[in-house]
Amino acid sequence: MLLLKKYSPFRGQEGIFAAMKHLPTIPELKEGGVILIDKPYKWTSFDAVNKIKRLTKAKIGHCGTLDPLATGLLICCTGKFTKKISEYQRLPKEYTGIFHLGAVTPTYDLESEPQDFKPLDGITEEAIREAAKKFTGDIMQVPPIHSAVKKDGKRAYELARKGKDIVLEARPVTIGEFEITAIKLPEVHFRVACSTGTYIRSLANDMGEELGCGAYLQELRRSKIGNFNADDGLTPGQWRDYWYPKTGQDNEK
Repeated sequence: MLLLKKYSPFRGQEGIFAAMKHLPTIPELKEGGVILIDKPYKWTSFDAVNKIKRLTKAKIGHCGTLDPLATGLLICCTGKFTKKISEYQRLPKEYTGIFHLGAVTPTYDLESEPQDFKPLDGITEEAIREAAKKFTGDIMQVPPIHSAVKKDGKRAYELARKGKDIVLEARPVTIGEFEITAIKLPEVHFRVACSTGTYIRSLANDMGEELGCGAYLQELRRSKIGNFNADDGLTPGQWRDYWYPKTGQDNEK
């Protein structure tokens, strides 16, 4: 049987947050619960949530989207617990991933092709770590134009795809921790703990501008939300195998 670690409730500013202390049955989820999904690569957040919805027929919503190329933690509330989604959305996030130096992309990640290649001559480990310090703390950040931020009542990415000129306003975010965990140029590995609303894609692009060589987000995993850990989540396929152990395997993970 698949098992999740037990969660100890902790008190935050908005109340007590805790996932279910055991893998829930489908009837329990229909009544109301909180489960952790480890979103696979190239799945949209909607794909992952919709898979659970089809399996359980439960009312469900997630507490913060992830880009398709990112993996990691989605907290999902079901049944009567969907009323608590906004509380979970406000919890701080932690990410790990890789910045790629020496080029940029229109989307700030690998959803689009790298361009404007530049040499990395003179880019030192010290310069990278100093740049990270400049983006630590309370900062103003401009979201990517290829994002779901609304501009004039429409999603920014919809306007960007039509070739419209878009100017988004900078917004306050908090980068509590910005740790450079390894440097293997052109790759820079990192861990970031931040407030909700932070775009790690923008952080990659801003780091590249600060260093003068350009950068984009090569890889991203959401490792934590509040005290909840991605390693304690199950993929949609693992949830399926738990609820329907006799149905066999398919191509979904």
